[in-house]
Amino acid sequence: MFKGFKDFILRGNVIELSIAVVVGTAFTALVAAFTTNIVNPIIAAAGGVETEGLGFPIWPGNEKTFVNIGGVLTALVTFLITAAVVYFIFVAPMNRINSLVKQRLATEEPEEEPIPADTALLAEIRDLLTKMAEADRSSENSR
Repeated sequence: MFKGFKDFILRGNVIELSIAVVVGTAFTALVAAFTTNIVNPIIAAAGGVETEGLGFPIWPGNEKTFVNIGGVLTALVTFLITAAVVYFIFVAPMNRINSLVKQRLATEEPEEEPIPADTALLAEIRDLLTKMAEADRSSENSR
């Protein structure tokens, strides 16, 4: 049980995961600032001049019943930006690196050397003699 944990720690995955968490946290703050300060005002402007943003109140005059479609669109934009950055900065390059490593580490199958003609002829003669000997034995046994 402890050996597996030790292997996991020493394999380096913990360090990579730690770096990923730190970078992810910093990137999340960046995307949140972008969506809050740039995307939200643009989406709210789409709602019109006299509204609180892109959405509608279920009960007019009650702020707590406002269905905020702009907030959902902002979350969607945040998700798409985060997913695109993670894919193009981390996933795609790692896939490329992994394929290059696999190609480099792949062992090439040694090509079978063709059998020389004289060896092939001798093998055929051997096989024919074996068949003839078996045929003679079976004919003697059937008598």
